[in-house]
Amino acid sequence: MTGTKKTIRRIRLKKGDKVVVISGAEKGAGPVEILKVIPEEGRVLLKGINVRTKHLRRSQENPKGGIIKKEMPIDASNVLLWSEKLKKGVRIRIEEKDGRKVRVGIPCGTVFD
Repeated sequence: MTGTKKTIRRIRLKKGDKVVVISGAEKGAGPVEILKVIPEEGRVLLKGINVRTKHLRRSQENPKGGIIKKEMPIDASNVLLWSEKLKKGVRIRIEEKDGRKVRVGIPCGTVFD
């Protein structure tokens, strides 16, 4: 396939944000911290969520091999930003305040930046 173009979804979440999982196997988990945002794939890596078992083969770096538990990314559409004011996940919009763009919770008006 030639000429394929990757689209990068705009994700309004940042590393360090507190979020709540709203769908999937981990539904209801939260508030948890975002460890990494992957905009190319539209996914986020959450602390302690979607943990999988990975088998490592022997190598020079890891001479014994073994089994480790590793967090895997989940789709960004499955999380909502956590609002301390409402104690639940909220959708957000972008507003301009004092000449800069900030994230604002839709139902509560909480400013996240």
